[in-house]
Amino acid sequence: MLPGYDPADHGIGIVHFGVGAFHRAHQAAFTDDALAAAGGDWRIAGVSLRGTAVADALNPQDGLYTLIERDGAHARGRIVASIAHVIAATRDRRAPLEALLSPNVRVVTLSVTEKAYGIDRAAMTADVNHPAVAADLANPANPAGVLGLLVEALRLRKERGLPAFSVLCCDNLSDNGNLLRAGVVGFARRTDPALADWIAGNVSFPASMVDRITPAPTQRTLDDAAMLAGAHDLAAVETEPFRQWMIEDRFSAGRPAWEAGGALFVSNVRPYEQLKLRILNGAHSLIAYAGFLAGHTYVRDAMADPALATLVTRHVHAARLTLPELPGIDLCRYCEDILARFRNPAIAHETSQIAMDGTQKLPQRILLPAKEALQTSEDWQPFAFATAAWMRYCLGRHDDHTTYELRDHREAEIRTAIHGLRNAGDISDALHALPGLFDATLRSNRDWRSAVAARLHKMLENGMAAAITDEASTASWFPH
Repeated sequence: MLPGYDPADHGIGIVHFGVGAFHRAHQAAFTDDALAAAGGDWRIAGVSLRGTAVADALNPQDGLYTLIERDGAHARGRIVASIAHVIAATRDRRAPLEALLSPNVRVVTLSVTEKAYGIDRAAMTADVNHPAVAADLANPANPAGVLGLLVEALRLRKERGLPAFSVLCCDNLSDNGNLLRAGVVGFARRTDPALADWIAGNVSFPASMVDRITPAPTQRTLDDAAMLAGAHDLAAVETEPFRQWMIEDRFSAGRPAWEAGGALFVSNVRPYEQLKLRILNGAHSLIAYAGFLAGHTYVRDAMADPALATLVTRHVHAARLTLPELPGIDLCRYCEDILARFRNPAIAHETSQIAMDGTQKLPQRILLPAKEALQTSEDWQPFAFATAAWMRYCLGRHDDHTTYELRDHREAEIRTAIHGLRNAGDISDALHALPGLFDATLRSNRDWRSAVAARLHKMLENGMAAAITDEASTASWFPH
């Protein structure tokens, strides 16, 4: 299906950092729909801060690519034209800043993962120990990191009399608008306090919640794109039919008509964000660690394992019970929809991909609902099992003793903490002691600590597959 507009008729109004598969399946697709429905100069200039592969794939194609939606045996392709071009910052360090200084740019969007920002969530400011933040603070006029680029661009826009752009975080982070605002203002505060005050008063940082399962592209993706589009496409991506985008409608310089693609503009994103983080993302983490160690390459494979599917079902309903009722959302139906999406045989979502950066994902997805379940006497055992599965994953070896990389920014710290430990209780104690990961409520709760260690012991003694079967034999849930 071709775009419903001529890309040449629309200028660039958005700079997006992180032009990965998720962006191309989500925000770029919504923007494509907005352009087709309402027009406007809202095409996207993409920025890749670290690699060149996306730029090399998209630029020779004038930004065009095939988006494939898979549902069971059915696949539907469309050509997306919302991306104008992609800047590879490693080839031209000044190009991202120049893009941000265009008077036509009114929105900056980002999907770079939490570790790329360099924000200290506990202190709600820029993390001066983050390599990119430290480098940019030392040389703020020549930034290369996300916070440094945003601050320098806003400084120069203010100096040149250009209006501030809105900054929209599209990463799967709790309270992402306020988090990014804190990072940007905190960075500016260290270099130019007056600029920090101007940013705080003039720049909008709407929060958003995004949801669309997007596996990493494979050769099959490229082959199907060639068949559906009739052309060789190195930038093709595949995804599920479902997509969701909740956005705070706080834009200081206008925005695309994203509602044309189904985006919902709300006054408060946080309840929707918690819904997704705890139910979808929390269950994904359970599948990632337990499923990966049980030999399941994809989420769909894990859901075909009856015992693990039982635990996933139990988990989503336990997470549901930690959430308040949400207007317009049937929570039980939402849980069932999530399980159906996980079972979609057409989506090859790798468990190893979801398992990345567990120390950044676990607090929001597993540990906070665990704490609340303990405090309200709801069922917290599913969260103990998921936590034990993560701890088992941290050992970096399968049950057959073959090894793997954790792909976590704290991997070295984790390996040091558990080096030489064999006993489940000792491993659990060491990981509970990692700074800034486990809340004091969990660290000090004997029932929690005992439950996690007991499950980890079974995983170590009997293997993950047997531990899953044992846990499922006593698992119960009910959608009350």
